[in-house]
Amino acid sequence: MAAPPDRSRAPRLNQALLPQLPAALDVPRYDRAELATGIVHFGVGHFHRAHQAVYVDRALRLGPAREWAICGVGVTGSSPFKAAGLAQQDYLYTVKQKLPSGEDRSQVIGSITGYLTAANGPAAIIAQVANPTTRIVSLTVTEAGYEVQARGGLLGDAGEGAEGPKNGYPPSAAWMAPLLRGLQLRRSNGYGGLSVVSCDNIQANGRVARSALLDFAKLHDGAMVPWIEEEVAFPSSMVDRVVPGTTAADIAYLNDQFGYVDDWPVTCEPFSEWVLEDVFVAGRPRWEEVGVEMVSNVEPYEAMKLRLANGTHQVVCYFGVLLGYSYVHEAIADPDICALVTRYIVEEAVPTLAPIAGTDLVQWGLTVIERFGNPQLQDPLARICEQASVRLPKFLLPVVVDQLGRRGPVTVCAAVIASWARYVEGKDESGKPIEIRDPLKENLIAAASRQHSHPTAFIENVAVFGNLAKAAEFSAPFVEALAIIHGQGARALLQRLAARD
Repeated sequence: MAAPPDRSRAPRLNQALLPQLPAALDVPRYDRAELATGIVHFGVGHFHRAHQAVYVDRALRLGPAREWAICGVGVTGSSPFKAAGLAQQDYLYTVKQKLPSGEDRSQVIGSITGYLTAANGPAAIIAQVANPTTRIVSLTVTEAGYEVQARGGLLGDAGEGAEGPKNGYPPSAAWMAPLLRGLQLRRSNGYGGLSVVSCDNIQANGRVARSALLDFAKLHDGAMVPWIEEEVAFPSSMVDRVVPGTTAADIAYLNDQFGYVDDWPVTCEPFSEWVLEDVFVAGRPRWEEVGVEMVSNVEPYEAMKLRLANGTHQVVCYFGVLLGYSYVHEAIADPDICALVTRYIVEEAVPTLAPIAGTDLVQWGLTVIERFGNPQLQDPLARICEQASVRLPKFLLPVVVDQLGRRGPVTVCAAVIASWARYVEGKDESGKPIEIRDPLKENLIAAASRQHSHPTAFIENVAVFGNLAKAAEFSAPFVEALAIIHGQGARALLQRLAARD
């Protein structure tokens, strides 16, 4: 048997190494030294690097335009560590697609050419936004990143250190503050506006980003409001790709297969979709030539994705954990869970969606089941279960509200909420502890602890459910589903739903 490769001697991925890599590995052939930064992206997580950065890389490969490189901006505590690691690799990294067949398809991405964090100082981030070459600011900052609070000043104000103001920023200020300061400089220098592209899972995310930034400007510089309204575009977008966390095995694979060290690869499914409103004030890459669907109105696509893809994740995850599964593909392979998902898509979610020309909504939803069933992704259910109080009101509860409005069925949605309520009790059905990760964790756990004697306690949380507890058409099937889970178990409820009882 051959000796295992000596990883300590493998060269690190960087620009100089590209010509030496195996021909089977797809690498950028364009001259990265000629690139200019045209996009500043806040939130350089796994999803951005497996999705938007890939589309930009494709556009750069088209040539001859070289003005659309990305400068990332970190918005989390781990960002300086990640930025330093990527800098060692000249910001190159590998995207590894995991096919259901067990095959892998790897590609080196070169579209990111810089990465700024608070450690660089606020002025560096502001200057990059204000640079006349910057024409797009894009965002993956999570749903919480659009909440505007009065606390916190602006990046670069007197008295602030490299980490920001002494009392810290609200999450939204990580992008709103430097963007506003950068726009102030653009206005004073006569550079004109730019386009802000939200890539977060929020319906009408462009309008949400616009409203948030304008509210933030009203708090800190009201004179900027009319200028932003006139000079800045906020196209909405729909993004879709499953991007699970990178494992040590993924990093080792690149050493073994291609003979180099990449400490920052990302893994993803083969499927990728980006639908984007074609409303830009300062130009954009030729995205329509590299797979991006440019449209005049993205909202029907957003609703389709949020309800059929993100919503399906929520249908799967709590039942999956209760039954002892660890990964999404394991839960999807369970016939009872798969039947529940199919019923959710066909009977409850699709009837609430507006038609999309050329798209079979039911088939699109059923394709989601195939995608999530990819065993190579190893996507943890725990990841999907996190932040449920933020996710469910955007992914699943709109289905409930719309169905109630049209007097349609909500039996499956009520059962999913019941599975979440049981999940928050903190143990699966074998007694294994469940770690609850949610911004409303304490309130949710307290409500779940009362629901044996007060069955609607969980759905009486107005911050999450609004007035749904008062809607008998929803509360009655919820109470019934919760009673079955408590009395007979999650499997019994799934089988009863499959039998239409």
